[in-house]
Amino acid sequence: MSPRLRSAFIVACLALGSGSAGAAEALRVAFINTLSGAFALQGEETLKNLQTAVDAVNSKGGVLGGRQIELVPFDNKGNPQETLIVLKQAIDQDLRFVISGVSNIAHAVSDAVVKHNARNPDKPVLFLDYGALDPALTEAKCNFWHFRFESHADMQVGVLTDYMARQQAVRKVYLINQDYAFGQATAKAAREMLAAKRPDIQIVGDELIPLGKVKDFAPYVAKIHASGADSVVTGNWGNDLSLLIKASNETGLKATYFTLLGAFFGTPGAIGAAGADRVKTLYAYNINDADPASQKALLAAREKYGALTNMSYLPAHRTVYMLSAAMARAQSDDPQKVAYALEGMKFAGPTGDSWMRADDHQMIAPIYLLSFAKVGQPGVKIDEEKTGYGWKTEALIEAKDTATPVKCQMQRP
Repeated sequence: MSPRLRSAFIVACLALGSGSAGAAEALRVAFINTLSGAFALQGEETLKNLQTAVDAVNSKGGVLGGRQIELVPFDNKGNPQETLIVLKQAIDQDLRFVISGVSNIAHAVSDAVVKHNARNPDKPVLFLDYGALDPALTEAKCNFWHFRFESHADMQVGVLTDYMARQQAVRKVYLINQDYAFGQATAKAAREMLAAKRPDIQIVGDELIPLGKVKDFAPYVAKIHASGADSVVTGNWGNDLSLLIKASNETGLKATYFTLLGAFFGTPGAIGAAGADRVKTLYAYNINDADPASQKALLAAREKYGALTNMSYLPAHRTVYMLSAAMARAQSDDPQKVAYALEGMKFAGPTGDSWMRADDHQMIAPIYLLSFAKVGQPGVKIDEEKTGYGWKTEALIEAKDTATPVKCQMQRP
């Protein structure tokens, strides 16, 4: 890995100026995400994190001898069908690198890119998946043109259930997840892993809800109450998580929430005090564990972009830095050469070493387990989304301890 990227995340925001644009043509990269509708906040905040990383790379000279990276946003309205339309628009504009995430969207992009590249071998497209969590993307449906820069659901549920298995107070667990690829994978993994690690734990409920459609979670909370659950495992995110926790608080449900995406954009601000001391989550980074210079830099980036969040979404930064490093290694912007350069690449980030596994293009990375707590408690200096509450580190699991077996039979060009 290039030495200039070894501490890239830590110094990313220290050079917040965009840098002077050189004469070389910009490297345009498509960003496809939800930029309108119910989940627009999540798409917009992801874009701001990506742009912060792009600024850092550009301020240090860009890529390939001075080319500046330019993000080109496309709004897919949170819809796989709309995703295919805007993906075609991006390809028609000769954008050869596509950044996207969210599992149902990632499946659509991945399938379409494979078909495009088979028909247009002279103009391939590379898909950089910052955070879709369905394991199938790097297992049953893995392909050479897809790279995932975040730990997938089985990896994360493995960390979560390891922790739960050590908590003797956890005896009755209710599963509630969104009814799409990621939510289904989360429920399946939680059932299987809890049974293996703590056979005495009872699964007292297993619910799948329509993605982004439920406005009143009181009936679901009533079911959790009736089940006698002391713990809830959920991969829900956005309103599907914040409304669930709010309803739980309003009805006096005392269960602990073990979440995969409690720290994801918009959720801390929405749950506020209702989540204090009852929500645990997984995340790739914790700003409260960063050194003072990094904290200052990230908060300066938040101010620059008028962001809601603390700009510490590591998978977005990792995607940009590793793309830049792969181009430097390949000495090319050809997607196929960049793909080969990414295989096996190491990233020395602020949480410890991680790497892109060549066998399946799955990022193997450290994972934090965090608790939502009031600012001022030990380990909680910086709050999230102006709530007065932030994330306290319970554990940091090394990359080597998060890896799952390779289940990919990849064909390479």
